[in-house]
Amino acid sequence: MPHANVGDLELCYETFGNPEDPPLLLIMGLGAQMIAWPEEFCEGLVDRAFFVIRFDNRDIGLSTIIHSDIDHGAAMAAGETVEPAYTLSEMAADAAGLLDTLGIEAAHIVGASMGGMIAQAFAIEHPDKTLTLTSIMSTTGDSDIGQPTPEAIAAITSAAPTERDAAIAHNVKIGEVWASPEYWNPEHARERAVENWDRVGKSQGPGIARQMAAILAATPRTEALGGVAVPSLVIHGTVDPLVQLDGGQRTAEALPNAELLEVEGMGHDMPPEMFAQIIESITRLAIRALS
Repeated sequence: MPHANVGDLELCYETFGNPEDPPLLLIMGLGAQMIAWPEEFCEGLVDRAFFVIRFDNRDIGLSTIIHSDIDHGAAMAAGETVEPAYTLSEMAADAAGLLDTLGIEAAHIVGASMGGMIAQAFAIEHPDKTLTLTSIMSTTGDSDIGQPTPEAIAAITSAAPTERDAAIAHNVKIGEVWASPEYWNPEHARERAVENWDRVGKSQGPGIARQMAAILAATPRTEALGGVAVPSLVIHGTVDPLVQLDGGQRTAEALPNAELLEVEGMGHDMPPEMFAQIIESITRLAIRALS
């Protein structure tokens, strides 16, 4: 896998399709490697004439792991307020730097969950690099909306084992909590958990905790989103327990040129059965940006 030098970081990335086609940058969420954007999804976008880029955010996968003297996971578990090792704005700057390294002036920006937060920050802070914005199962950061259910909180804050087989089983178990109920497939979930573990060969808990600290420290983006002029799309599942639907609704309300797609039965995941609808919506957004 190629790596791009972005500032002091090395970001692992992969591209799909024809570089002459309109570029589309995929930004993944908390603790999720770039392979959480499945090849099938990426190729579906390529079929709609996009040049697709996916990458590992800092502190995850095969990108640079950030070292910190603070145990962010232990501090947050103890209810302490800690200084984040980095911010969502810095993660958005990573994405912008990746485009620069690839010689891409501007792209369609698509983010899921924390990646949606980063995508929102990207559109706010790097408007000249943003052709369109798609925010999937995300929120503006306002504390009165988009909050997880008690079951989802328990799952996401549960201690993850550091041994391979136990960690894989744990990830499958907690994944069921926020999965789209009608499309939950434990065998598929296990395959993805194995793929994620074996790609790096270790627990990534400290990096995930540092990413969570960046989320918690972020200033709400609602007001700033009012200045995003590009056509935007907000996609959110109606049964998302991790970032509940009102998080997406507030995001769409905040963006002046946004459409909201509420996907019936979708949780905090993107089952393959929903790829076609999501890809079609992103394609229509890109077409709208040309008009």
